[in-house]
Amino acid sequence: MFHAAFGGKKSSKMFGTVVVGVGIAGLARIRDLMNPMPSSPSEHLKLLGFVSRRSFGNINEAKQISLEDALRSKEVHAAFISTENRSHEETIRMFLEAGKHVLVEYPMALSAKAAHELWEMAEQKDKVLHVEHIELLTEEYKQLKKEVAGKDLVKGTLHFTGSVLDENKSGFPAFSGIARLTWLIDLFGDLTVTSATREKQKDKNYSRMTVHFQTANKKPLTWIEERGPGMRREKKINFCFTSGCLENFPEAPRSSVGLFMQDQNLFAKKLLGQVSKEELAAEKWRILRCLDLAEVIQQYCEEPEKIYS
Repeated sequence: MFHAAFGGKKSSKMFGTVVVGVGIAGLARIRDLMNPMPSSPSEHLKLLGFVSRRSFGNINEAKQISLEDALRSKEVHAAFISTENRSHEETIRMFLEAGKHVLVEYPMALSAKAAHELWEMAEQKDKVLHVEHIELLTEEYKQLKKEVAGKDLVKGTLHFTGSVLDENKSGFPAFSGIARLTWLIDLFGDLTVTSATREKQKDKNYSRMTVHFQTANKKPLTWIEERGPGMRREKKINFCFTSGCLENFPEAPRSSVGLFMQDQNLFAKKLLGQVSKEELAAEKWRILRCLDLAEVIQQYCEEPEKIYS
């Protein structure tokens, strides 16, 4: 967790911040920016306003500002991008071009090429580009990771179900569901896609994507992303190791710190230069690798049926 003391020297630097997009995530961001955790890195973020296509006036004490003002203002140092997935790429690009640091909800883009370009741009401009992946911050996941550590995988499956998403806004399931891919890469290391298919029933608004991977040790992993009307949001696991199978999530305590707040603290730590080069490099690799794989999966699912004559 985060240490209240900043390695001895306390920074008084403040970063003016705007939130772009006020859906569920955007509203959570506004709330957390207005109520930072005491003595945490988040105290260095100052909410200056929010940007939305809809007109709100104010939300709590936060005032609505135009996109142009957010981009132009010298007082805005960072943008939290909580728009729909489809517009992440364009919004990140605008704020990086304007010389701002960026925090964006996953997935950072809906193509691997765009993600690599944006990352390069952030590096050229010496700006922090931080992608939210709160799925790695849940207590449930932290316990799972402890449980899996040091075990030899034989085979495994991660099966996610959830309600219907509008793909025009959220993108292909390999991108909108990238949190599941992130888990698998973080738990089992680099993966190779061996095959991927997708079943769609348009009339029923049902979609099921099935992806087969191999680990570096040639062990099989399967990811199923299934969505349909009224489907409960849940994850099922079945990971088999040489020592036995894990079919249920280990018991996990409730965290006292909300996930978005943990993520916000991490972003603030990066702004303050308190995250090691090694950690930043590992995170960059993971994020871009998952997006590369998401694209490979999409290509597999969308290629026309091979006809064997």
